[in-house]
Amino acid sequence: MAGQTRYEELARELSAIGAVKRDMGRILPQGCPVASAAVMTLLGRHGAMRMSGLAELLSVDMSVTSRHVAHLADRGWVERSPDPADRRSRILRLTTTGQEQLDELSRRTTRLLADRLSDWTDDEVSRLAQLMSRLRTSFGDGR
Repeated sequence: MAGQTRYEELARELSAIGAVKRDMGRILPQGCPVASAAVMTLLGRHGAMRMSGLAELLSVDMSVTSRHVAHLADRGWVERSPDPADRRSRILRLTTTGQEQLDELSRRTTRLLADRLSDWTDDEVSRLAQLMSRLRTSFGDGR
């Protein structure tokens, strides 16, 4: 187990990750806030789902999820259709335009990471991805 000093150092580094997130937020497509990008990413990764499933993946309240989805639906990036199993519920899915936005977001993110990490080896980038995945899993988020 890592010593107390290592955990303090890790806490400082995690606090500073905000700068990375801000830089990544600057590359989002026009009219696509961070929360919208998160919704599209989850729908792209998991496919069509109910609003309740999306809220759970986002770890936010249904009303917050509903606002994010409404923003995306207004732009034509997400469609809401009745759930055949429960007509009161809606199934959410990316539209073709939404998938195009998600693809553009992926291209921009990949370019930014390639630029910022250009002096890293492939092994270092892979190791960082593995460790970040493990960290998320340790906190109960295996998305």
